[in-house]
Amino acid sequence: MKEDFEIRTVFPSISSLIDDIEHRILSPLSHFKEFDNYWLLEFDLPMVNKKDIKVTFDGSTINVEAKLKEKYSEEKLGKISKFEYFKKSVSLPGKIDTKKTIAKFSKGRLEIKIPKKSMGRTVKIK
Repeated sequence: MKEDFEIRTVFPSISSLIDDIEHRILSPLSHFKEFDNYWLLEFDLPMVNKKDIKVTFDGSTINVEAKLKEKYSEEKLGKISKFEYFKKSVSLPGKIDTKKTIAKFSKGRLEIKIPKKSMGRTVKIK
């Protein structure tokens, strides 16, 4: 099994940070691994019930949303922010097979295995 890693650093804009606070949304920690014929995405979703997780696809982007069991409060610079949701979108570098995607949630960790969609076909040579 070939395992290639690609590190992507995306810095959110100030306006998106403000939107997250205004909309009470946290961005979960995540990890992306690419293998020969699938991608594996892992998300840390503590304080979440399985029934409150929603995974959707939009082209080659996967979106994960999860409602917290209870509001999470955080104080920074004397200001208290309350959060109610986790939300994250991840763009995949190729075509995905949404019908064969498998998701598993256990102990606050969501794993999503997304098969790559083959772009061509193999021709047998006689």
